[in-house]
Amino acid sequence: MTQSIVIQVGQCGNQIGSRFWDLALREHSQYNKHCLYDEPLSTFFRNVDTSNRQYREISLGHGRESIHTLKARAVLVDMEEGVVNGIMKSPLGDLFDSTQLMTDVSGSGNNWAVGHYMYGDKYREKIFDIVRQETEKCDCLQSFFVFHSMGGGTGSGLGSRILSLLREEYKHVYKFSVPVFPSAEDDVITSPYNSVLAIRLLTEISGCVLPIDNQALIDITKLTNANEKKSPVKKGNPFDRMNDIVANLLLNLTSSARFEGTLNVDLNEIAMNMVPFPRVHYLLSAMAPLYLPKDVGLAIRKVDQVFSETFSKEFQLLKVQPRKHLYLACALLARGRISISDIRRNVDKLNASISFPYWNENGWKIGHCNTPPVDKPYSLLTLANNTSILVYFEKIMEKFSRLYKRRAHLHHYLGVDGMEMSCFEESIESLLGVVEEYRKIEAQGQAPPNVVPKVRIV
Repeated sequence: MTQSIVIQVGQCGNQIGSRFWDLALREHSQYNKHCLYDEPLSTFFRNVDTSNRQYREISLGHGRESIHTLKARAVLVDMEEGVVNGIMKSPLGDLFDSTQLMTDVSGSGNNWAVGHYMYGDKYREKIFDIVRQETEKCDCLQSFFVFHSMGGGTGSGLGSRILSLLREEYKHVYKFSVPVFPSAEDDVITSPYNSVLAIRLLTEISGCVLPIDNQALIDITKLTNANEKKSPVKKGNPFDRMNDIVANLLLNLTSSARFEGTLNVDLNEIAMNMVPFPRVHYLLSAMAPLYLPKDVGLAIRKVDQVFSETFSKEFQLLKVQPRKHLYLACALLARGRISISDIRRNVDKLNASISFPYWNENGWKIGHCNTPPVDKPYSLLTLANNTSILVYFEKIMEKFSRLYKRRAHLHHYLGVDGMEMSCFEESIESLLGVVEEYRKIEAQGQAPPNVVPKVRIV
């Protein structure tokens, strides 16, 4: 059994991480009735005997060891103490030790350069030591998951610096980045700078990027709240609900690595099958059903409706319309009472309405985990490498250009040691290059080129 480490960076990353660990514990407690430290639990948790002053790691063995004290395989990083201190004071605080934390007090001031260069240089060795200690507690480390925002200084700047560190020290471990892009109503005026500067490193370093749009989370939460009027259960905190969506993305993505299934898909298969070219590794995600465990009063979705919803624009976790563009590859990761025949039937329907390139006409990757999510009979996660991401990147570039043409706020960045104008220029070139790659693939992927035979036989 393999293990994964979650690295949560900045306010946004730690808030999502907090919800992830809560939901992960609920999920495992639902199916681990005998309170044994088994293989599914070992993916994200360690079993520790804390009866002595020195903690003793309890190995997995044959999955028959009783649970003593669970510790999360996690690294918590933030340059403000508030969110991390809140987590440590909450019921989840026992999951973490002080050796897993890296905090400061002054914050990054919504400045990518401060997070990347100032704090990145200052805390590089300490962060490396924390990550190394966590990796040494893994028997078979398979992947890192990095939660971070793209609009703030710590999430974008220090988050991308940590990804650089992972590339240097752990080249052969898969790196999944889960960046949250700012919404249309974002009040951080420098967020376009931060986003473009961070995208360059995501493109160069991450194995897979699962981009999330804060505006999409807001709209989905409004949609579920509207449906919730049919339920007698009181509405929850909207920010927790937004973070729950991202947390459930990771739970569904890793379900096959944690539980048995008729057609399990490993994380390395996702990276292998979904990324045809090195820089084209942005995977769009959608999930259904989107109601949460507390909404059990709602009607159960039909299986075919779940497939339809994950391909509708309303359920995309990035504000794009994939059906209008080209699918390079698409993964369907089902959980619970969805049969293989259900999947095949819906794939046949979808083939009539979506387009794959001529060189990958059967671009589906199918996975099925027998264990359903908590309080749901089944769920579906779709991951799509789709050229519609270029439209989203063009919108980011447009916002960036409005500031950059006037050289507005550049002095805040250039005043940080290590930051130069070349960082902006290279980031612009990188983003435009990714957009052009997707555009070429979309243009050339619709039909095979006319091939002239070298030898004509008479």
